[in-house]
Amino acid sequence: MFSLTSARNNKAKFSWAQFLLRYGALIGLALMCLILSFLTPVFLTLPNILNVIRQASINALVALGVLLVILTAGIDLSVGSVLGFSMAVGAIASVKLGMPAPLAILLLLFSGAFLGWLNGIALTKLNLPHPFISTLAMLNIARGLTLVITKASPISGLPHVMTWLGGSFIGPVPVILPFLVIVYLIFHLFLNNTVLGRHIYAVGGNPIAARRAGINNKKILVLVYVLAGFMSALGGLALAGRVNAAYPLAGLNYELDAIAAVIIGGASFFGGRGTVFGTLIGVFVIAVLRNGLNLLNIRADYQLIGIGLIIVAAVYVDVIRQRPFTRSSEV
Repeated sequence: MFSLTSARNNKAKFSWAQFLLRYGALIGLALMCLILSFLTPVFLTLPNILNVIRQASINALVALGVLLVILTAGIDLSVGSVLGFSMAVGAIASVKLGMPAPLAILLLLFSGAFLGWLNGIALTKLNLPHPFISTLAMLNIARGLTLVITKASPISGLPHVMTWLGGSFIGPVPVILPFLVIVYLIFHLFLNNTVLGRHIYAVGGNPIAARRAGINNKKILVLVYVLAGFMSALGGLALAGRVNAAYPLAGLNYELDAIAAVIIGGASFFGGRGTVFGTLIGVFVIAVLRNGLNLLNIRADYQLIGIGLIIVAAVYVDVIRQRPFTRSSEV
């Protein structure tokens, strides 16, 4: 009788643990909003909520690309630099070369996807030991190229078509909000309802088994880095609309926020685990934290410390998630 009761209690505890591990980020976000609503009355006002959405929008786009990379147990340190380079290419094409705005936007998006393709090729064809190496190199190359082509000066006077996504409103609602909803739904369907999406999870979860199942791991890896570059460029387009310019240091350190959002949202550095909507929650955890600390007049250096602690906590939770799998594999 005692052993049966103990087993039931252990099962109940395990269920609660799994619940907290799965929904911890959402619970944390809700608690954060509740606390900030008491600490500052400005937080829950409509203008501030819309401001949080606009602030989070760039990271929300970039983090989707980073999610795909992390699902394959990879990392992309270059997304911020790719964002800045893509912005610069689009601005130069439109403002300096007089290219029609739609073509300049296509060139902007293509440039991001192309740098992502180079990341994937460097990883798969050069057989570099880890994507950390190739993407760290691209971080420096793309930033250097951006400084060269812009002559380290901002480019303003962008046409309305290029600033519409990040700078326009439908009534009080920023255009970026419905755009984010559509993009996140597309990525959710892509990862959960397509063969390619399932292959991405498979390559990250067990690359050897994926290869034996007939999946071309290298093509999948190239694909995710291309998509990461494309999403960085899309984030650059949205940022250009917010600031109505392209500047050489655009996207600086954005990779840190994107990686943090993905991990806070429940993705695993070990690969094969993570969701689109979990990433969105992670994005808003960072955005709400920064917004709340700004409203409370907390210094920026202390904000960095807070976000760093949250990242450590999220990675530790990821390690805890992996323990049952590690133990079972050892047995």
